[in-house]
Amino acid sequence: MQPKVKFLLSVALVVGSVGYLMASGLKETGVYFVTPAELAERVAADSSLHNVGIRMGGRVVPGTIRRDVASQTVYFDVTDGVVTYPVIYRGLPPDTFDEDVEVVVEGRLSRDGVFHATGVLAKCGSRYEAQSTI
Repeated sequence: MQPKVKFLLSVALVVGSVGYLMASGLKETGVYFVTPAELAERVAADSSLHNVGIRMGGRVVPGTIRRDVASQTVYFDVTDGVVTYPVIYRGLPPDTFDEDVEVVVEGRLSRDGVFHATGVLAKCGSRYEAQSTI
C-alpha cells in the first residue's frame, strides 16, 4: 500500500472513532422524561409500571410546595396541564426550584398515585434572561 493511502485510512479511522464516541456520549447524557399525562396513559395500559424507576417532567403547581424542615422533605404537585401528580422528595431541592418552574423528577410512582422522587432537576426561569427595556 502507498503511504498516502495508509495515511488517509488512518485519518478516516480516527475521525470515525471520535465521531462514534461523541454520538454515544450524547446519547447517554440526554435526559428523556415522560409528561404526567403520558405516565398516566402508560400506567393505565400496564399497571406493572408502578414502583419502577422513571423520569417525569412538568411544572410545579403554584401554591402546592410544602416543606418539612426537620426531615428535609418537600411536598409539591407536578402537572402538564392535563394530569397532576403529588410528589414527595426527601433532600434539598436545587436553588432554582420554586413555584411554576419546569422540573424533571426522577423516582417511582407508587400504587396510591404519589410520585416518590429521588432526584429533582429544576429549569432556570427568567433568572438569567436579560431584562426587557420596554
